[in-house]
Amino acid sequence: MSPARKGFDAWVRKLLDAENADGSGGIVPCTYRWIISGPRYVGAIAFRHYLTPALLNSGGHIGYGVRSSARGQGAASWALRQVCDSLAERGEPARVLLTCDDANVASARTIERCGGELEDVRVGADGQPFRRYWIDLAGGSLERAAR
Repeated sequence: MSPARKGFDAWVRKLLDAENADGSGGIVPCTYRWIISGPRYVGAIAFRHYLTPALLNSGGHIGYGVRSSARGQGAASWALRQVCDSLAERGEPARVLLTCDDANVASARTIERCGGELEDVRVGADGQPFRRYWIDLAGGSLERAAR
């Protein structure tokens, strides 16, 4: 097996193991999913199963990223809706927190399209403002956003 393949396999194992993290060192259990279009990888999305005080302030439950060549094509919105729909079916949590840099207009629009309601804008440790959004999974934010 090539070194690149071994490295990739180790990385995938690390992502799968993260789902069973024990919370030590501030690392909470996290489920990772890849966003693909046909056979092509276009990004990833992650769901943190619960929030530590630090994640409640500035990290949130869900994070995502889309490669630059695939941005603006709806991949992030699609993935965020899929994760939120899955969590809503499970019935927990009742709502999820997402954050994005205040200057990241595309991410803010994605979150808002998926029912995100802006709670506030805070300043991070780096001195940059960031937005905090909640999506109400139990109260119909997703259905309202779909209209």
